[in-house]
Amino acid sequence: MRGFEAAGGLLRERIRTAGESRGFAVSRLLTHWPEVVGAEIAAQTLPVKIGYAKGGFGATLTLLVRGASAPMLQMQLPRIREKVNAVYGYNAISRVILTQTAPTGFAEGQAQFTPAPKPAPAPPAPEVVARAAATAEPITDEGLRAALEQLAQNVMTKSARRAAQRKADPS
Repeated sequence: MRGFEAAGGLLRERIRTAGESRGFAVSRLLTHWPEVVGAEIAAQTLPVKIGYAKGGFGATLTLLVRGASAPMLQMQLPRIREKVNAVYGYNAISRVILTQTAPTGFAEGQAQFTPAPKPAPAPPAPEVVARAAATAEPITDEGLRAALEQLAQNVMTKSARRAAQRKADPS
């Protein structure tokens, strides 16, 4: 037992292995991309792969870029290369390649899903509203009374729903 340990420490080896399989010897390039190249460039790019030449020097960084942003980013490639090499501490990256892609599916594994809309809850039965009001009647503070009435309605409605489910499914 080592006691409490930061989550990053527990996952460090797996992140390093996954990053190295895609050519990222420095995982910080992936995890801190906005800090490395700046928020403006990071919003338009995504590092995908680092490919090394046979000799091991002069790697190529491949970035995914939205098609419309590519011409502007093409002019900034020397600056991007300098910033990335600053992370490595030496001139590890000799080329940066932009791969244009469509905005949909741009960030792999980061798809945004909108949940199905929840149906509006059915209004509570009139007898539940009356019982909840009677329960909270002695409270003099209006805000507190309204909150307690709502709580009582929720509890009574949920209890009634559970009882109905038990009747329908006796198993």
